[in-house]
Amino acid sequence: MSLFKKIVNKIMNQPEEAEPDVTKLADQLRDADLDYKFAQLFTHSGGFFNYCADESEALQTLNQIIKIEQINNVFCWDQDLKNFLDVIKTQYTPELTEQNDAAFITCEYLIAFDGRIMLSHNNILHYHSSRLPSKIIIMANVSQIASNLNEAMMKVKRAGNLKNLTSISGSQSKLDTPNKDNTKLFLLLLED
Repeated sequence: MSLFKKIVNKIMNQPEEAEPDVTKLADQLRDADLDYKFAQLFTHSGGFFNYCADESEALQTLNQIIKIEQINNVFCWDQDLKNFLDVIKTQYTPELTEQNDAAFITCEYLIAFDGRIMLSHNNILHYHSSRLPSKIIIMANVSQIASNLNEAMMKVKRAGNLKNLTSISGSQSKLDTPNKDNTKLFLLLLED
């Protein structure tokens, strides 16, 4: 809120407008470690954060999510992620279909500044983000955490050939989905 607006509100005896909660929390976490800051802001925005020390723990967590959320058919085109689904015997399709009740994908970067996750065509193929199912499970590594959007964009630029960038965050994701109020976002953060 601008200084001028604060002064006018004091003079007019009106309460100050509250800043968005995420902004306040981000400010409080300004000096925190990037991974801690990201985890706090991601969960504050409604996401489900799961730290996994190794692939075995990630596999157990994935299996629990699939059972608890009653997921039967997953959109997954990444070969490494398909191996996880094969181990826990979960059906998947490499193309997005109406039968998919979840997506299991990777991401480009995790943005610590606001707890958002950056996706590209490398993660969701040629599909528009609005077509993703209401449950999205993302696997990422700690090394993918970027302090802010500028840093992530610089890394994207250096990597080259990334297009169709979008970002999502918790249940208040900005995905243009017909059921965006019901979107559940799970993150499995794996130690490198």
